Amino acid sequence: MTAVRQWLLVVAGLWLLSWQSAAMAQLPDFTELVEEASPAVVNISTRQNVPARAAGMGPMIPELEGLPPIFREFFERSIPDGSRSAPQRQAQSLGSGFIISKDGYVLTNNHVVSGADEIFVRLSDRRELEASLVGADPRSDLALLKIDAGADLPVVRMGRSADLKPGEWVLAIGSPFGFEYSVTAGIVSAKGRSLPNESYVPFIQTDVAINPGNSGGPLFNLKGEVVGINSQIFTRSGGFMGLSFAIPVDVAMDVVEQLKSDGAVRRGWLGVVIQEVNKDLAESFGLPRPAGALVAQIMPDGPGDKGGLQVGDVILKLNDQDIVMSSDLPHAVGRLRPGTRATMQVMRGGKREQLTVEIGALPDDDALAATGSAAPNAPSATDNRLGLAVVELTPEQKKALDLNHGVAVREVRAGPGAMIGLRPGDVITNLNNRPIQSVADFEKIARELPVNRSISMRVIRQGRASFITFRLSE
Repeated sequence: MTAVRQWLLVVAGLWLLSWQSAAMAQLPDFTELVEEASPAVVNISTRQNVPARAAGMGPMIPELEGLPPIFREFFERSIPDGSRSAPQRQAQSLGSGFIISKDGYVLTNNHVVSGADEIFVRLSDRRELEASLVGADPRSDLALLKIDAGADLPVVRMGRSADLKPGEWVLAIGSPFGFEYSVTAGIVSAKGRSLPNESYVPFIQTDVAINPGNSGGPLFNLKGEVVGINSQIFTRSGGFMGLSFAIPVDVAMDVVEQLKSDGAVRRGWLGVVIQEVNKDLAESFGLPRPAGALVAQIMPDGPGDKGGLQVGDVILKLNDQDIVMSSDLPHAVGRLRPGTRATMQVMRGGKREQLTVEIGALPDDDALAATGSAAPNAPSATDNRLGLAVVELTPEQKKALDLNHGVAVREVRAGPGAMIGLRPGDVITNLNNRPIQSVADFEKIARELPVNRSISMRVIRQGRASFITFRLSE
């Protein structure tokens, strides 16, 4: 039995070794990719003249900075105020970039060079050249630089981010913390990610280790093609936590062409406020499953308004692109040029409809600023199933909010209204997919609300509209 057991252990060990060898043989070898691509990756530094006080230097002058504090304080007191009020220092930032053309165009992140008085690009052969800023696009966090270094610069090969698939190997080259030409690898975790305050970039999420200094550097696929620009990380500690985000190269090259030709980027704009469609909203609007972008607010005389969009429409398709998540819509609209005519498929009143909308130009500031409060002396509804006391909107409120219907919440009592977080001053414009024309109209619709079914309510709070859902159990 002992001999048999030993034989089995030997067989198992050999099998394990062969399995490990086979697994290792399947792991990618990045050496050739790094050797080919590294020469086109550059290090970027900037200089910005800032007042000494703003830089946290206090009233000292540069010659005194190296002295011990006790001596520095003594000498500072002996220097007249006028002689120490004007010093400047140069602040530096470090980032990465890559050469996209032999004539010296370099792509990086906007936040790497934003506010810089001077920009320097250091090449793989150790040459350091001053770069000029061709143009920048803060919304996509991209900047295009130009250097004069001859006509035979190494360049990267461009790929297609649209062809990326989750699980695919990717590799980053950059200068984290100033350590030039550092290589890190990982996989694509997801595509089309939306980040807070980043509405126009469908980010590539990876687990590639990215740290300060990697910003603006290239993200390669296994073919050695650039598929993204490393931009930011998600962190709670300040360091890498396994979540990094890259700008798709398809988006970046569109920005590059516009920066080259115009020095600025023009994006499409629909002029609507949208929200995600969850399970309850889908049921309320007659959708078989959660999908699309729910139109919660429309800018007056904006492209959506002129194209016939209505509050409560669920946008399911833009041209040939399905709108699965609400975040898909800003990405799709932003890629269209202003003046383009686009077709939309919307769900309205439980039926699918086709609309044609002329895309507008995204304004510099498209935020809606409007607010209102309940009129204290208006008649109120005191007996309804929602536990809400509502009042008529004043003409001033309607004008400020650009509304022709709705009621304002004056008081919130115990009941469904309190459970869904309504507050005094909120404006209710729609209930159960029906517009609220008056307090009496609100009371009537509230009495007729169905039970054990998702009910939608459109609420405006501080000028921002959204749909919420609730259920009645009685």
